[in-house]
Amino acid sequence: MLRILPAPDFSGPTEEPKATFRGRTAAILIVSIVGLILPASAADLDITRTLKGVESRYNGAKTLQLNFAETYKQQGRQLSEKGVLMLRKPGRMRWQYTAPPGKLFVSDGKFIYSYLPEEKRAEKMKLKETDDMRAPLAFLLGELDFKKDFGEFRAHPEQDGVFITAIPKSDKMPYREVSFLVGPDATIRRLEVKGQDNSQLTFVFDGEKKDPPLNDQLFRFTPPAGVEFVDLSNQ
Repeated sequence: MLRILPAPDFSGPTEEPKATFRGRTAAILIVSIVGLILPASAADLDITRTLKGVESRYNGAKTLQLNFAETYKQQGRQLSEKGVLMLRKPGRMRWQYTAPPGKLFVSDGKFIYSYLPEEKRAEKMKLKETDDMRAPLAFLLGELDFKKDFGEFRAHPEQDGVFITAIPKSDKMPYREVSFLVGPDATIRRLEVKGQDNSQLTFVFDGEKKDPPLNDQLFRFTPPAGVEFVDLSNQ
C-alpha cells in the first residue's frame, strides 16, 4: 500500500488545500482504500513516529560507523563499490573504500578531499559548494529536521520496515529526491539519492555502530607523495 503524505506538522493539524474535482475523487478513493485497512489518523501518526525516531537516533549520536555498498547509475552505466563509512560531528566524514582499494572521500567539516589512487590525483573543495551526492550523508550527524528540509513524503511498508521518499523543498539541491528504508530500530538500512541529472546513487548499510571512538586524524587528509593535488576551494 502506497500512501502519499505532505510534510508532517509536529506542532498540530494544518488546513488542507482545495482540490479539483478529479483530485477530490482520487483522494476519496485513496482514503476509502486506506480506511479499510488502517484509519487515516493512525497512518499519519505512524509516519510521524518513524521520522521522529530517525531524527532522535541520529541527532543524538556524536559518531557513527557502518559498512556500505554503493551503486551509481547514470545513462545506462553502473558502478558498484563498497567500504566503511565513519561520521563525526560536526560534518566530518570518511568514506574508506575497500573496492576499489585505497579510494578515499574525506570531509573535515569545511572542506572535502577526494583521492583516486588509480589516477594518482587528489582534489580539495568547499563542503558547501560540492555537488557530490555523498555530501548529503552528513545529515546523519547533523541537526536532522525532516519538516524543515523536505516538503513532501511518500511512504509504504517494505520488508520489516518503512520505505520513505522525501522531496526537498529547494530545487537548488544537487538531488531531487531522497529515499530511505527505516528499520524497526530507527536505523537507515538503505538510502537512494536521485540527482538532478537523473543519476541514482544507492547505499545499502549494515553493521552500524553508534558512538564508537573515532580519532580526529581519520578526518584529515594529506596527499600521498607523488600524487597530483588540485585545490578547487578558491575557485
